Amino acid sequence: MGKPSKFIKAFAYLRTSSAANIGEDKDSGRRQLQAIQGFAKRAGIELVSTYHDEAVKGSDPIDTRPGFAEMLEALEADGTKTIIVETANRFARDLMVQEVGFAMLKARGFDLIAADSPTSFLDDTPTARLIRQVLGAISEFEKAMLVAKLKGARDRKRRSGVKVEGRKSIGEEKPETVELARKLARARPKGGKRTLREIAAALAEAGHTTKTGKPYAPTAIKLMLERPLRPIANASQSPARSIANILERA
Repeated sequence: MGKPSKFIKAFAYLRTSSAANIGEDKDSGRRQLQAIQGFAKRAGIELVSTYHDEAVKGSDPIDTRPGFAEMLEALEADGTKTIIVETANRFARDLMVQEVGFAMLKARGFDLIAADSPTSFLDDTPTARLIRQVLGAISEFEKAMLVAKLKGARDRKRRSGVKVEGRKSIGEEKPETVELARKLARARPKGGKRTLREIAAALAEAGHTTKTGKPYAPTAIKLMLERPLRPIANASQSPARSIANILERA
């Protein structure tokens, strides 16, 4: 019978806190890797790569560790979602750093496993629970502050008459088109007042069309004529003909 295929891949993360434990004659890194390899073999996990932060304290924040940052980039590029450490203390000795780092990895979709106790990062001790609650409260506070700032900015824009929500109307995107449509509607050719389709055709002849290059629909022309036109400065002239040229033929 063939060897069963491995479905889970993982990166090994090592950390050595003292420079005195670094070197070929030292066993800290070697011991950590052996423990991780043993666990991975028993669990049927394939180790893809190993990353090592040397002379990095267990209380140093996760995002300041060069080896860990390099590993995260490799994880994103490789698609691997699991990190294995020898023990929870090898990930971080400081519980706050540990919980913050674990929350960050979880938010990015990564699993963190300690070889000596796979449930270490899921333990529900009173201290760990308190830290998670504090982190959750901070996250909610930051979210609420961001929402309040965005609302304040929108309210200030509304008071100044600026539209801040929804898709821009034709009048906002192409005020010169709306201006020409209204002038065409006011002009009275011999046959009487122009229909909405005739206005659309005249606009198209002047180079004012939809994004797909087609004449505007009658409903769009109706909206151009009904909605108030915002004052504009330096409105561009029609790309094909001037407004005066169109009206001369009315």
